[in-house]
Amino acid sequence: VHHQVTVEDLMFLKRGGRLSGTSAVVGSLMNIKPLMHVANDGKLYVTGKARGRKAAINHLIDAVGEKGVDVKNQDIYIVHGDCLDEAKIIGEEVKKRYNVKSVTYNCLDPVIVSHSGPGTLAIFFMGKKR
Repeated sequence: VHHQVTVEDLMFLKRGGRLSGTSAVVGSLMNIKPLMHVANDGKLYVTGKARGRKAAINHLIDAVGEKGVDVKNQDIYIVHGDCLDEAKIIGEEVKKRYNVKSVTYNCLDPVIVSHSGPGTLAIFFMGKKR
C-alpha cells in the first residue's frame, strides 16, 4: 500500500519534534507544505515540498497516477484531520482523472492528529513500491 501525506500547519510537526523551530517558522512564512510518507523502517520521510495547500493537494492526486498500479480497479482511501471538504475535493478529482472503482473517506485517529494537526490529508492506494 502506497500513501502520501501533507499537513496544514507546520507547528504541529515542530511540537512533535519532527521539525526544527526555525524550519517551522520559515516554512510557515513561505507557505510550504511538506509531502511525506512513512517508509518500511517506520520513520516519516519528506518526499517533497509544495508551495501552498492547493499545490500539496494536487501532489496527492498526481501521486495516484504516477505511483499507482491498475488504478481504475482500485479502492482509494482518503483520511483527513477534520477537513472532509478538502478530502472530498481530492476524491472527486481522483474519480474524474483515474476512473477508480471507489473512494472511501475516514477521519484520522486523534493520536495521529495530535502530532500532525487538523488539516492533515493522506491518500492510500496500491502502488509500485512503498
